[in-house]
Order: sequence, then C-alpha cells, then structure tokens
Amino acid sequence: MVSSTPSLHPQPDADVRLRRPPGGTRPRAARRHVAAAVDRAVLGLIPPGRIPGLRTAKTTLAAVLAFLVAEKLGTSPQPVLASLTALLVAQLTTYKTLSSGLDRVVSVLAGVLVAVGLASLVGLTWWSLGTAVALSLVLGRLLRLGSNLLEVPISAMIVLAVGGNSQEAEGRVYETLIGAAVGVAVNLAIAPPLHVRPAADALAELADRMAQVLRGLAGDLRGDWSRASADRWLDRARALGVEVARADQTLVRAEESSRFNPRGAVAREAQPRLRTGLSAMEHGYVALRSLCRALLDRSYYVPEHEQAYSPAARDALAVVLEEVADALWTVGAYTSSTAPDGRHEPGLGERLGTLRDKRDRLSALLVVDPLHDEAAWQQHGALLAGVDRLRVEIEAAVAPTVTPWRPPPVLARQHRPRLGLVARRKGRDLEPTAETPR
Repeated sequence: MVSSTPSLHPQPDADVRLRRPPGGTRPRAARRHVAAAVDRAVLGLIPPGRIPGLRTAKTTLAAVLAFLVAEKLGTSPQPVLASLTALLVAQLTTYKTLSSGLDRVVSVLAGVLVAVGLASLVGLTWWSLGTAVALSLVLGRLLRLGSNLLEVPISAMIVLAVGGNSQEAEGRVYETLIGAAVGVAVNLAIAPPLHVRPAADALAELADRMAQVLRGLAGDLRGDWSRASADRWLDRARALGVEVARADQTLVRAEESSRFNPRGAVAREAQPRLRTGLSAMEHGYVALRSLCRALLDRSYYVPEHEQAYSPAARDALAVVLEEVADALWTVGAYTSSTAPDGRHEPGLGERLGTLRDKRDRLSALLVVDPLHDEAAWQQHGALLAGVDRLRVEIEAAVAPTVTPWRPPPVLARQHRPRLGLVARRKGRDLEPTAETPR
C-alpha cells in the first residue's frame, strides 16, 4: 500500500531500476530526483517559509492577552472562558479563525438566550434541562454552527444551573466576545499564514507517487507477470486516492489562506497553476486505475498458465509507462515551482513526443482482429486509452493559465465535493463494469 505520510519517499526498488532499458535513466532526471529527496527530508523537519514554534507562540499569546483584557474589564473574577475561546478559535488560516470566532460567539449567545428564556419560566429540573438541550441543538442546527454546535447546549446548561443569573449570562457572552476578538486580532497581526508551499509540495508528492507506481508496474511487466501481479498493482493504483484527497485538502487550505490576508496575492497568483495541475493529475489517477484494471481483466480472459501479453508487448508497455513516469515527475516539479509556462519545462516536450512514438509502437504490437478475439480487442483498446489519457492530462497539467483567480464571496456556501471523493467515484465509474470471468 502507498503511505500517505508526507516524508522522504523510497525510490523504486534496485531490481526495477536495473531492468530499465539502456538510456532509460536520464542523468538530469536522476539528479533532480536526488535533489527533491533531499528537499523533502529537510522539509519534514522544518517546513519552508515557517518559523518553528510560531503558531504555538501566537496561540499562547492570544490566550494570555484574552485573559488580561477580560480581567481588566472585570467580566468575572476568573475569566478563563476568554482564554479558552481564544484557544478554540485559533485555526490554520485567518479566514478559518474569523469564521470559527463568529460561530462560537453565535453559539454562546444562542445558548444563553435559551437558558434565560427557560429560567424565567421554570427552575432547573430534569425536564427543563432536557428541554434546554433539545432546543439548543435544534437552534444550533438551524444556525449551521458545525463544530460549535455543542457549545449551544453547554452554554444553556451552565446558565440554567445558576438560575438564569443575568450577571453570569452577560459575563459568559462578554468573555466569549473578548476571546474571539483577541484570537482573530493576534492571527491577523502576527505573520498571517499562507499555505501555498504545502499545497505545491502535496501536488509534487502526488505526481511522485503516481510515477513510482508506474515504474514499479513497468518493472513487474519485464519480470514474471501474472494475474497476482495485475491484482496487486490495481490495489496500489487505487490507494493513490488518499494522496489525491490530501492534495485537494491542502490546496483548499491555500485558497482559504488568501482571504483577509495582507499577503494573499501570493496565494491568488499560484492558485490557477496549482488547481490546473491537481485537476489534471486527478483525472490521470483515474486513467491509471483504468489502465491497471484493463491489465487485470486481460489476465482473467486467458488461462492462468498462459501469458496475457507477449514478451515484446510487455516490454513495449513497460517502456511507455516509464516515459509517462518521467513526464509526471517533470509535471510535479513544474507545479511546485514559479515557472510561468509549463511548455518551457526542460525536456517535457521531447518526452511527450517520445511517448507518442513509443505508444504507437505498443499499439502496433497489440493489434488483433476483433472477429477473432473480441475481448482482447476491447481490453487492448482500454489499455491504450488509459495511456492516451495520461499523456493528455500531463499536457493539461502544464497548460498556461491566463485567467486570474478570485476567491468566491465570503457568504457564498461552498458545496463543491472534494476531489478525492470525486476521484474515487470516477474511478469506479470508469473501470470496466462487466463481470470478469473467473
């Protein structure tokens, strides 16, 4: 299985590298692989562009300042709630911090209003407590408070326990306001974070993982190819969905980090290139799954003791997959850089041209008469379609973007499904649905 942990990745096995054809290993690509591995080893210790311990220091400062401000204003003898609110509203981006602070203030205010309303009618009993909790949960869902939903009944129960004391209720609201305001202010004032580099690294990571799967598959095709090998590589291709989802999450975070951020122009400038690259690699992931599924299907249509493909066809397919892997690694290097135009990436155009030539050679080796073997005609076509789709998506990943990106309105609710889920759904849809003879 492919791990989703962002760390230094092992290179393909030594026997796989030794089985590559003469001239298949390019010195420039090898040097760049080594440089990328060193970079990732360093990035695992200290992320670039970040000061170690900065977020911890900002959160601690926000908690202390919130306590001091609340104490100065005399909201309560021990205004710990202000510090707690400052801790809870601190998020990875300024936008999330502001959103979390607003939701928390609304949740506390809603809970206090429910408790004060009930306390004015009845005291604290088991049924009044149950009523307060039920009303609070319904109100919280209507307000769409998300992770702050439980704060509504919690506030209601605390205020109801003191008989709806107006001073207690006001103190809770004031301390929540102070904590939220201080948390947002500290996040805005001290190095508001951008998450462009983590998104670029996650994208390069995804390209590298896909390239590793392709190289490993090519190595097995040159060795003892079997039905078990085809099944294993389909599982490894499917496991890449985790990397697709992680890359999408980091890119969404980078997009959010551009909101209410004085340095947000950097994220807005990088977003088109990153989103284009991720969309292309997400479709490439689906194509890779379909390709592996075509290999598995073919292995079930021939007797297990026979080879599904001739040695010449397997060797030609291995060469094609290695060319795709090299091109994918180049795409990962481009999307994580600041190059304005992917067509200027060294060697990419040449690799794509070579890939077309070697794909044509593979196609010639896979020609069959559909009247003689209809299953092979369909499965070979699916295999070549997967190769073609990978090549098209590689070209799309480095296509220059001319339309500037602007974040959607703050009040607009986003219902876009995560790319990881889309990739998994598309993978199921695009894989052959006919039952495989067993």
